Amino acid sequence: MRKLVFTFTLFLSLSVYGQTSEEKDLQAIRTIMQQQQEAWSNHDLEGFMKGYWKSDSLTYYSRGKVSRGWQTTLNKYKKGYPTLKDTGLLNFQIDNIGKINADAYWVMGQYFLVREVGDASGTFMIIFKRINGEWKIVADSSC
Repeated sequence: MRKLVFTFTLFLSLSVYGQTSEEKDLQAIRTIMQQQQEAWSNHDLEGFMKGYWKSDSLTYYSRGKVSRGWQTTLNKYKKGYPTLKDTGLLNFQIDNIGKINADAYWVMGQYFLVREVGDASGTFMIIFKRINGEWKIVADSSC
């Protein structure tokens, strides 16, 4: 009987530990996306890019084209959204988050820009990976 109680207690402890860890991961990811919304809405494109992996291997896919690199992505944002009127107010709607493995998640959702130059919206799928203990977007597909 003691063996059964010990096994059951160990199982519950491990389940709670795993769930707590995943909840922390999801909260960290949601926090990064909230920070990105705020930075974008303040026309702080460098602040927005803090959520991305600062690497030449960062992959961005949009409008049928693949580009690589953190700096390349920042430069495209600066060119496409040169003023606060262009960036506007950003809101994300997260539709689904899935765990790939202990150090990676995918996030699918929608973005909404309310802007003086005209509103815009679309969908995205991004991949977050834990790198050196921090969650970073390593791939982004937006349209």
